[in-house]
Amino acid sequence: MLQDKAAEVGRLIGQSAEYQAVKRANESLKDDPEALKALQRMEQLRADAQALIQAGTNPPPSMEEELDALLTHVQGNATYQRMLVAQENFDKVMMQVNQWILDGIRKGATSSIITLG
Repeated sequence: MLQDKAAEVGRLIGQSAEYQAVKRANESLKDDPEALKALQRMEQLRADAQALIQAGTNPPPSMEEELDALLTHVQGNATYQRMLVAQENFDKVMMQVNQWILDGIRKGATSSIITLG
């Protein structure tokens, strides 16, 4: 029963306007080679910087400057902005769903009535 209810919640979330907006925004981002290239380079710079830090070396200022420039560039990209807004809206929905689940858990934990369906 619990698995069925969870699957139903998942199905409803997948059909929500917020989830569909995230899917569309991610697809649009994949179709924007400029934004994708900048994001990939940012990720590579972050990984390189993390490796340097773990090795006990500070990343060079040029690495930080390039990352800052890429971040500024990406933040000005309309496709990326739409993706951020869509993700933020979806995150809000998921926070609300989690709150509803927690409320249900609290109510279920204090209820002396056992239900099977």
